Amino acid sequence: MNRRDFLRTSALISMNGVASTLPAVESEASTGSVPDGDIARRFTFNKDGKFKILQLTDTHYISGDKRSERALKNVCEMLDAERPDLVIHTGDVIFGKPAEPSLREILAPIVDRKIPFAVALGNHDGEYDKNRHEVMDLIRTIPYNINKGVEGITGDSNDIITLSAAGGGPQWVFYLFDSGNWIGREDMKGYDYIHFDQIAWYRNRSEAFTQQNGGKPIPSLAFFHIPVPEYTYATRYEAHRIFKGNMGEDPGCSKVNSGLFVSMKEMGDIKAIVCGHEHDNDYALKWRDMFLMYGRFSGCDTVYNNLKPNGARIFEFTAGQQGFRSWIRLFGGKVEQNLSYPESFKTY
Repeated sequence: MNRRDFLRTSALISMNGVASTLPAVESEASTGSVPDGDIARRFTFNKDGKFKILQLTDTHYISGDKRSERALKNVCEMLDAERPDLVIHTGDVIFGKPAEPSLREILAPIVDRKIPFAVALGNHDGEYDKNRHEVMDLIRTIPYNINKGVEGITGDSNDIITLSAAGGGPQWVFYLFDSGNWIGREDMKGYDYIHFDQIAWYRNRSEAFTQQNGGKPIPSLAFFHIPVPEYTYATRYEAHRIFKGNMGEDPGCSKVNSGLFVSMKEMGDIKAIVCGHEHDNDYALKWRDMFLMYGRFSGCDTVYNNLKPNGARIFEFTAGQQGFRSWIRLFGGKVEQNLSYPESFKTY
C-alpha cells in the first residue's frame, strides 16, 4: 500500500492553524542563560564515557489489536539488546483508540526497564479519542518520561535535552520539535511544518548555549517526525550528496518551507536532523554538510511496511569526541549501517 492510499484510509484528520507571528528575542537568550524550564533533562556520560540514545519511530500501536504484537516485541528486543541511556520516540506512537491504553502499553517496556524517554509527536498521535495536547499531557504522567514542553509556541512536544561531562557544561544538545499534523488552510493543504515561533525559540536557545560556551556553537541533533523539504531537495534534485541506507519511498515532507534548515545552518550547531514518518526509509545522507537521517520503522502491521524486519536506530556519543556513531538494529539481532559521523561520509 502506498502512502497516498494509506492516508485515504487512515483515521479522521484533525486540523491545525498556521502560526504567523514571530516573538521577540527573550531576555534569557540575550543574557546567555537558558531557562531551567526549557531543559527537559540534563544527562551526563556514563562511567565509560559513553551515552546511547535509542530512537523508536512509527510504532502505530493499537491496544487489543493482534497486528500490534510485532511492535511490542520489537520494542522489548531493542531495549534489551542495546540497553540505552535514553529513548527518543519520533512519533506516530499510536494508531487508533482507545488512546490511553495504547500509549501506556507500547511505552510500558521502557518504563519497566526504568529508562528515561521523550516523545516528539507524530501526525497521527492526536487523531483518535484524545487530541494532541491531551496525548502529550498523558505521556507526561507516565513514569520516566522527561518531556516538559515549551509554553507559548506552536506544538506540544518541543523540548531541549543536554548531555554533559561530569562537572562540565553541555557537550551535546538534543532539540525535539513538534512537527504537527496537517495544515488547516485550504490554500496550503498538506503536511504541517515547523512554525516560525518554534524556529525563533530554537534560535534563541541556540544563541544562549553558544554564549555560554564562549561563542562556540555546541554540537546538536534535532529530532522530529515529519521531515523538512530539504530531504526532498537532497534526494530528488541534487546529486551532490553521500547516501547510505534504504530508500523505499519519497520523503513525505510539508510543501511549505518555513526556513528551519537555513536557521540551523546559520546557528551552526545542528549536525543531524533525525525523523520518522516514512516507514520504508532508514537512510542517512550528508547534504550541504548536514546529515539528514531516518530512524528504522519500529512498528507493526496496522500500517504499510515493506522494509522488514522492523527495528530501531541507535546513536552513541563519546565524551571528548566531536562526532558520533549510529547504527540500525533489526529485530532478530542483525546490525546494519554501523557508521561514524562524519568519518564514514568523507568520500563519495
